[in-house]
Amino acid sequence: MKLLYNANIHTLDQSNPSASAILIAGGRIIAVGEKDKLESLAHGKVEKQDMKGKTILPGLTDAHIHMQYYSLGLSKVDCETKTKEECLRRVAERAKQAKPGEWVLGHGWQQNDWDGNFPTAAELDAVSPNHPVYLTAKSLHAAWANTFALKLANITDDTPNPKDGAIQRDANGKATGILLETAMALVHAAVPVPTLGEIEAAMEKAQSVLWGMGITGIHDFDRRESFMALQSLHAKGKLKLRVCKNLPVESVQQANDLGLRTGFGDDWLWIGSVKAFMDGALGPRTAAMFQPYENEPENKGILNMDGEELFEHCRKAADVGLSMTVHAIGDRANHEVLNAFEQTRKYERGHNLPHLRHRIEHVQVIHPDDAPRLAQLNVIASMQPIHATSDMYSADRYWGERAKFSYAWRDQLNHGAMLAFGSDAPVESPNPFLGLHAAVTRQRADASPSAEGWYPAQKLTLAEALSAYTFGAAYAANAEDRLGKLAENYLADLIVLDEDPFEIDPSHLLTIRPAAVMINGNWVL
Repeated sequence: MKLLYNANIHTLDQSNPSASAILIAGGRIIAVGEKDKLESLAHGKVEKQDMKGKTILPGLTDAHIHMQYYSLGLSKVDCETKTKEECLRRVAERAKQAKPGEWVLGHGWQQNDWDGNFPTAAELDAVSPNHPVYLTAKSLHAAWANTFALKLANITDDTPNPKDGAIQRDANGKATGILLETAMALVHAAVPVPTLGEIEAAMEKAQSVLWGMGITGIHDFDRRESFMALQSLHAKGKLKLRVCKNLPVESVQQANDLGLRTGFGDDWLWIGSVKAFMDGALGPRTAAMFQPYENEPENKGILNMDGEELFEHCRKAADVGLSMTVHAIGDRANHEVLNAFEQTRKYERGHNLPHLRHRIEHVQVIHPDDAPRLAQLNVIASMQPIHATSDMYSADRYWGERAKFSYAWRDQLNHGAMLAFGSDAPVESPNPFLGLHAAVTRQRADASPSAEGWYPAQKLTLAEALSAYTFGAAYAANAEDRLGKLAENYLADLIVLDEDPFEIDPSHLLTIRPAAVMINGNWVL
């Protein structure tokens, strides 16, 4: 048994919100309360630890992360730079270190943070003519490749655009090196595939990085190889994060053949939802909108399917007990998803099927008429607060007045929707304290755009934001009976902080780092 005492514990349990001691055994919480009472419950060998007044919170969950991409990305060129020139300098440095013909991979560029124009293959050719270069955008909905990489992918000026994607071309019809949406796969397919062992090793390393941010659980949105690597880590006893694993929509039949259902697994690794994509993203202006982007009268983004087609996927998933989660960013995309979920609820009732916990991933901009529908349909709003502060200037630029309806956490909460917060890493940093800061301030680290924040009516309290990283994330993963708060019989996942986030200026949330992290009753940090 472990007895942690002399602590400032925020349990996030409404029936017992604060305590000074917690008793733990067998990976679970035995009791939460005061030291004297807990000592009377303890038996056998008890390891007592004086927490010296430090603050304890439940472990935080990132409800939307791409674990494989994030893990492998830790070794890629960091392209999230203030200038294009700095990005090119980093690519040049990596190319100098690379073996002849070795790929130079990077992630994180965003043309809107540079001059607003998409970069070109020629610019990469100038710094890396002898190495294929492939750099994914921060949004993961666009990529930038050099001529060498395009050649290896057999992309010419005449290569047709794939369905739901585009090979960007200049006024003369020449491929520029920018690939949008599904066109990215043309080059990605030419990149050497990391082995399962390499993915596994990268994930094991990434775990410790996530612990250092206070993350004890994740909802993973990568594909087959990610699942295999997670299973391998689990089998070896090396998986030390709680993982809710979401499956790609094209795997519904295989999941059905194997009898997999939402919730199947154990306390370390279990099946979540089936993931579909409705549209693109704001950065490359591929998010599906009702009205055109500002100053782009012909561009309403890319809608991958309509509500009826999505409903067919939902129906097939519901028939085998799998919930749906759908990527939707633009107002048109969210509308179509909600239409499909409305049909799905009717289908569930009509066929005596379970009322599953469906989700929309991102919900970045939603038409005011659609805003109440998530709560009405009991659809979870899986959102990423850090997207708001990262994207605010782009949202103002490309959505104009519609930006007031974007990243609307307060509206969703007021309507009664369940919020689950994450990061979309590697799109953004997975550090949940950056997300908490964004949620309660609507400001960037430099306090821009103003003292009040960007559309400040959408701010949350710290308690509300923390709930979305704890209970909300647990609820979305069908795990609220064992995760999301510090209470009797809950899993012993917690973080220790030197300062109380409820007592500090919100700007200081940016610099909080856990002093210690416990998962399953064991200190991992």
